[in-house]
Amino acid sequence: MVLDDAAAMRQALACARSVEGRTSPRPPVGAVVVRDGEVIGQGATAPPYGPHAEVFALREAGERARGATLYVTLEPCCITRHTPPCTEAVIAAGIRRVVVAICDPNPHVCEQGIAQLRAAGIEVTVGVGEEEAREIIQPFLFYISKGRPYVTAKWAMTLDGKLATRTGDSRWISGPRSRLRVHQLRDRVDAILVGAGTLRQDDPQLTVRLPEELRGKPRQGPLRVVISASGNVPQQSRLFSSELAEGTCLIVGEGSERRELLQRLRERGVSVLAAPLDARNQVDLDAALRLLAQEKDCMHVLLEGGSHLLGSALDCRLVDHVQVFIAPKVVGGSTASSPVAGVGLALMSDAFQLQHMYTEIVEHDMLIEGDIYYGPGDGN
Repeated sequence: MVLDDAAAMRQALACARSVEGRTSPRPPVGAVVVRDGEVIGQGATAPPYGPHAEVFALREAGERARGATLYVTLEPCCITRHTPPCTEAVIAAGIRRVVVAICDPNPHVCEQGIAQLRAAGIEVTVGVGEEEAREIIQPFLFYISKGRPYVTAKWAMTLDGKLATRTGDSRWISGPRSRLRVHQLRDRVDAILVGAGTLRQDDPQLTVRLPEELRGKPRQGPLRVVISASGNVPQQSRLFSSELAEGTCLIVGEGSERRELLQRLRERGVSVLAAPLDARNQVDLDAALRLLAQEKDCMHVLLEGGSHLLGSALDCRLVDHVQVFIAPKVVGGSTASSPVAGVGLALMSDAFQLQHMYTEIVEHDMLIEGDIYYGPGDGN
């Protein structure tokens, strides 16, 4: 089958998807080289210090790249950072035409890479597959432009909006296929964040558990993160076990007095970070997220609860995207917890809206997904 621009870019986008959550602080990028309508090379960005997608694709194409077309999901870089500029590799390979899905949001690169290619006599087309490419690099865009990770909030609830029954039982609200989708989402993020209350109540593992055929490329993450203002967390939790401790991070409030406990956790391999407290003596979530970006190179954080943490994040307008599973179940109970607490809004007319909304029936559950729009002045 002879590939047109759209079909070739779809292959490049699939390459980019295959390394989501595995490239931070680099964006996940895919590239394919096409000659006479046939893919002769493809690649995806490696973790830091490894080659970019274009280099992998050009290496695989070899001498046949001369006179061929390169399809790449993000503008080729024109600066040296860990590796030489990709524009140099593209020019040296003799590529005749480059098709770019989206310009690089990095101000040191934006449109300059394209300009270098055109100055070398290479034809450049921009905008093929732009919408999906923009979605893939959204976490990188936040990391570059805002200095914090992109935050996706996920929860499952019953039809009457309950996170658990009045006794606290929550297994399972959603069905097996919905839970599988959650693990696929976990496989694409850099970190999973929960509050100390969720740690105490659920004792989660926060790991990716997928069947072999659905697993992406090998990885060590995602990072497992717990927020506790006091640092008073149960040290017998599974996250602090010998199997999981080294991939776990605890964010505590500055000045936490639980020094002995925190030292024991450090000795097990847990990373402990301190963030300032806000006016309510809770960890400042914006500061905590920026710590994860600066100290752990996190570009995409999955917020899994509990309700107080989700509510605080929404109060602070720090949730960028939501993924909600609604199960066709009713449990009732005035004391049964809801997914989102916090201060909340006073007027329904001020309610946060979803943009670019997507809905799907997943077995018996309904999935609602979209970007949070907070109102005028929202720069998301």
